[in-house]
Amino acid sequence: MSINLLQRLITSFILLFLFLFINFSHQYVFILSILILSFIICIEANKMISKILSVKSFKKFNIKFLILNVLTFFYVFFIFCFFSYVIHSSESEVFFFYIVSICFFTDIGGYVFGKILGGKKLSKISPNKTISGTIGSFISSIIPLIFFLNFDFLNLELNMNNILFCLLISLISQLGDLFISFIKRKAKIKDTGNLLPGHGGVLDRVDGIIFAVPFSYFLLELI
Repeated sequence: MSINLLQRLITSFILLFLFLFINFSHQYVFILSILILSFIICIEANKMISKILSVKSFKKFNIKFLILNVLTFFYVFFIFCFFSYVIHSSESEVFFFYIVSICFFTDIGGYVFGKILGGKKLSKISPNKTISGTIGSFISSIIPLIFFLNFDFLNLELNMNNILFCLLISLISQLGDLFISFIKRKAKIKDTGNLLPGHGGVLDRVDGIIFAVPFSYFLLELI
Protein backbone atom coordinates (compact mmCIF):
# COMPACT_ATOMS: atom_id res chain seq x y z
CA MET A 1 0.00 0.00 0.00
CA SER A 2 1.43 3.40 -1.01
CA ILE A 3 1.91 6.19 1.53
CA ASN A 4 -0.54 8.41 -0.38
CA LEU A 5 -3.25 5.74 -0.33
CA LEU A 6 -2.68 5.13 3.38
CA GLN A 7 -2.97 8.86 4.07
CA ARG A 8 -6.12 8.99 1.99
CA LEU A 9 -7.74 6.12 3.92
CA ILE A 10 -6.80 7.51 7.34
CA THR A 11 -8.06 10.98 6.42
CA SER A 12 -11.29 9.50 5.02
CA PHE A 13 -12.05 7.66 8.29
CA ILE A 14 -11.31 10.78 10.34
CA LEU A 15 -13.54 12.90 8.08
CA LEU A 16 -16.33 10.31 8.30
CA PHE A 17 -16.34 10.25 12.12
CA LEU A 18 -16.04 14.04 12.24
CA PHE A 19 -19.00 14.44 9.90
CA LEU A 20 -21.12 11.96 11.88
CA PHE A 21 -20.35 13.80 15.11
CA ILE A 22 -21.17 17.21 13.61
CA ASN A 23 -24.28 16.03 11.79
CA PHE A 24 -25.86 14.26 14.76
CA SER A 25 -24.64 16.66 17.43
CA HIS A 26 -26.40 19.80 18.66
CA GLN A 27 -27.74 22.04 15.90
CA TYR A 28 -25.47 24.91 17.01
CA VAL A 29 -22.46 22.64 16.46
CA PHE A 30 -23.74 21.88 12.96
CA ILE A 31 -24.27 25.56 12.13
CA LEU A 32 -20.84 26.58 13.43
CA SER A 33 -19.17 23.73 11.52
CA ILE A 34 -20.91 24.65 8.26
CA LEU A 35 -19.81 28.27 8.68
CA ILE A 36 -16.20 27.21 9.31
CA LEU A 37 -16.34 24.87 6.31
CA SER A 38 -17.71 27.68 4.14
CA PHE A 39 -14.97 30.04 5.31
CA ILE A 40 -12.27 27.52 4.32
CA ILE A 41 -13.97 26.96 0.93
CA CYS A 42 -13.93 30.70 0.27
CA ILE A 43 -10.23 30.92 1.16
CA GLU A 44 -9.36 28.07 -1.23
CA ALA A 45 -11.57 29.56 -3.95
CA ASN A 46 -9.90 32.95 -3.45
CA LYS A 47 -6.48 31.37 -4.04
CA MET A 48 -7.68 29.80 -7.31
CA ILE A 49 -9.22 33.07 -8.49
CA SER A 50 -5.97 34.87 -7.63
CA LYS A 51 -4.00 32.42 -9.75
CA ILE A 52 -6.40 32.61 -12.69
CA LEU A 53 -6.38 36.43 -12.73
CA SER A 54 -2.69 36.64 -11.70
CA VAL A 55 -3.56 38.79 -8.70
CA LYS A 56 -0.57 38.83 -6.35
CA SER A 57 -1.52 41.74 -4.15
CA PHE A 58 -4.62 43.49 -2.84
CA LYS A 59 -2.94 46.86 -3.40
CA LYS A 60 -3.99 46.97 -7.04
CA PHE A 61 -7.77 47.06 -7.56
CA ASN A 62 -9.15 44.33 -9.84
CA ILE A 63 -12.89 44.43 -10.54
CA LYS A 64 -13.02 40.84 -11.87
CA PHE A 65 -11.25 39.58 -8.76
CA LEU A 66 -13.72 41.44 -6.54
CA ILE A 67 -16.82 40.26 -8.43
CA LEU A 68 -15.75 36.60 -8.49
CA ASN A 69 -14.96 36.61 -4.78
CA VAL A 70 -18.27 38.30 -3.93
CA LEU A 71 -20.18 35.75 -6.03
CA THR A 72 -18.29 32.89 -4.37
CA PHE A 73 -18.96 34.31 -0.91
CA PHE A 74 -22.65 34.80 -1.73
CA TYR A 75 -23.11 31.30 -3.09
CA VAL A 76 -21.23 29.50 -0.34
CA PHE A 77 -22.67 31.40 2.63
CA PHE A 78 -26.15 32.40 1.42
CA ILE A 79 -27.04 29.38 -0.73
CA PHE A 80 -25.00 26.37 0.39
CA CYS A 81 -25.02 27.31 4.10
CA PHE A 82 -28.65 28.37 4.13
CA PHE A 83 -30.04 25.27 2.43
CA SER A 84 -27.78 22.99 4.47
CA TYR A 85 -29.34 24.50 7.59
CA VAL A 86 -32.89 24.28 6.17
CA ILE A 87 -32.56 20.62 5.18
CA HIS A 88 -30.82 19.68 8.43
CA SER A 89 -33.41 21.44 10.61
CA SER A 90 -36.66 20.93 8.68
CA GLU A 91 -36.13 17.53 7.04
CA SER A 92 -33.88 15.95 9.75
CA GLU A 93 -30.19 15.30 10.29
CA VAL A 94 -30.66 11.77 8.91
CA PHE A 95 -31.99 13.13 5.64
CA PHE A 96 -29.01 15.51 5.37
CA PHE A 97 -26.77 12.51 5.94
CA TYR A 98 -28.71 10.73 3.18
CA ILE A 99 -27.99 13.56 0.69
CA VAL A 100 -24.29 13.61 1.55
CA SER A 101 -24.20 9.79 1.28
CA ILE A 102 -25.49 9.96 -2.30
CA CYS A 103 -22.64 12.35 -3.16
CA PHE A 104 -20.14 10.14 -1.33
CA PHE A 105 -21.19 6.96 -3.15
CA THR A 106 -21.24 8.89 -6.42
CA ASP A 107 -17.60 9.77 -5.83
CA ILE A 108 -16.62 6.27 -4.69
CA GLY A 109 -18.49 4.61 -7.57
CA GLY A 110 -16.75 6.82 -10.11
CA TYR A 111 -13.34 6.05 -8.64
CA VAL A 112 -13.84 2.26 -8.32
CA PHE A 113 -15.54 1.69 -11.69
CA GLY A 114 -13.08 3.99 -13.42
CA LYS A 115 -10.08 2.17 -11.97
CA ILE A 116 -11.43 -1.33 -12.67
CA LEU A 117 -12.98 -0.81 -16.10
CA GLY A 118 -11.00 2.16 -17.41
CA GLY A 119 -11.95 3.01 -20.99
CA LYS A 120 -12.63 6.25 -22.81
CA LYS A 121 -11.99 9.52 -21.01
CA LEU A 122 -15.03 11.60 -20.15
CA SER A 123 -13.58 15.06 -20.69
CA LYS A 124 -10.34 16.97 -21.12
CA ILE A 125 -11.36 19.03 -18.09
CA SER A 126 -10.60 16.12 -15.76
CA PRO A 127 -8.37 13.54 -17.52
CA ASN A 128 -8.77 10.96 -14.73
CA LYS A 129 -12.53 10.67 -15.21
CA THR A 130 -13.87 8.02 -17.58
CA ILE A 131 -17.26 7.22 -19.08
CA SER A 132 -17.28 3.91 -17.18
CA GLY A 133 -16.60 5.85 -13.99
CA THR A 134 -19.54 8.15 -14.69
CA ILE A 135 -21.85 5.18 -15.20
CA GLY A 136 -20.48 3.66 -12.00
CA SER A 137 -21.24 6.90 -10.17
CA PHE A 138 -24.90 6.76 -11.21
CA ILE A 139 -25.21 3.09 -10.25
CA SER A 140 -23.53 3.60 -6.86
CA SER A 141 -25.74 6.59 -6.04
CA ILE A 142 -28.66 4.17 -5.55
CA ILE A 143 -26.87 2.37 -2.68
CA PRO A 144 -27.83 4.96 0.00
CA LEU A 145 -31.50 4.64 -1.01
CA ILE A 146 -31.37 0.87 -0.47
CA PHE A 147 -29.65 1.34 2.89
CA PHE A 148 -31.95 4.12 4.13
CA LEU A 149 -35.07 2.12 3.32
CA ASN A 150 -34.59 0.70 6.82
CA PHE A 151 -35.27 4.13 8.33
CA ASP A 152 -39.07 4.15 8.32
CA PHE A 153 -39.38 7.76 9.47
CA LEU A 154 -37.77 8.95 6.22
CA ASN A 155 -40.69 7.42 4.31
CA LEU A 156 -38.42 6.19 1.53
CA GLU A 157 -39.53 3.54 -0.93
CA LEU A 158 -37.73 1.82 -3.76
CA ASN A 159 -39.70 3.57 -6.50
CA MET A 160 -38.93 5.59 -9.63
CA ASN A 161 -39.24 8.96 -7.89
CA ASN A 162 -36.63 8.13 -5.27
CA ILE A 163 -34.34 6.47 -7.80
CA LEU A 164 -34.65 9.55 -10.03
CA PHE A 165 -33.86 11.73 -6.99
CA CYS A 166 -30.61 9.80 -6.40
CA LEU A 167 -29.63 9.96 -10.07
CA LEU A 168 -30.25 13.71 -10.29
CA ILE A 169 -28.31 14.39 -7.08
CA SER A 170 -25.52 12.24 -8.51
CA LEU A 171 -25.60 14.22 -11.76
CA ILE A 172 -25.33 17.58 -9.98
CA SER A 173 -22.56 16.22 -7.75
CA GLN A 174 -20.59 15.08 -10.80
CA LEU A 175 -21.16 18.39 -12.60
CA GLY A 176 -19.99 20.23 -9.49
CA ASP A 177 -16.86 18.07 -9.45
CA LEU A 178 -16.21 18.84 -13.12
CA PHE A 179 -16.80 22.56 -12.57
CA ILE A 180 -14.21 22.74 -9.77
CA SER A 181 -11.84 20.63 -11.91
CA PHE A 182 -12.29 23.19 -14.69
CA ILE A 183 -11.45 26.04 -12.29
CA LYS A 184 -8.38 24.15 -11.03
CA ARG A 185 -7.28 23.57 -14.62
CA LYS A 186 -7.62 27.29 -15.31
CA ALA A 187 -5.61 28.04 -12.18
CA LYS A 188 -3.05 25.39 -13.21
CA ILE A 189 -3.17 23.58 -9.88
CA LYS A 190 -3.76 19.93 -8.94
CA ASP A 191 -5.50 20.48 -5.59
CA THR A 192 -7.39 23.39 -4.05
CA GLY A 193 -5.23 23.13 -0.93
CA ASN A 194 -3.22 20.78 1.28
CA LEU A 195 -5.29 20.75 4.46
CA LEU A 196 -6.38 17.11 4.04
CA PRO A 197 -3.47 14.62 3.68
CA GLY A 198 -3.98 12.37 0.66
CA HIS A 199 -6.98 14.38 -0.54
CA GLY A 200 -5.76 17.92 -1.08
CA GLY A 201 -7.99 20.79 -0.05
CA VAL A 202 -11.41 20.91 1.58
CA LEU A 203 -12.99 22.05 -1.69
CA ASP A 204 -11.54 18.95 -3.38
CA ARG A 205 -13.69 16.82 -1.06
CA VAL A 206 -16.92 18.83 -1.04
CA ASP A 207 -16.97 20.14 -4.62
CA GLY A 208 -20.01 18.04 -5.53
CA ILE A 209 -21.75 18.44 -2.16
CA ILE A 210 -21.86 22.26 -2.22
CA PHE A 211 -23.92 22.09 -5.41
CA ALA A 212 -25.95 18.96 -4.65
CA VAL A 213 -27.29 20.11 -1.26
CA PRO A 214 -29.04 23.28 -2.49
CA PHE A 215 -30.28 21.43 -5.58
CA SER A 216 -31.75 18.67 -3.41
CA TYR A 217 -33.96 21.20 -1.62
CA PHE A 218 -35.58 22.38 -4.85
CA LEU A 219 -35.82 18.80 -6.06
CA LEU A 220 -37.75 17.87 -2.94
CA GLU A 221 -40.34 20.50 -3.85
CA LEU A 222 -40.79 19.01 -7.33
CA ILE A 223 -40.72 15.23 -6.78
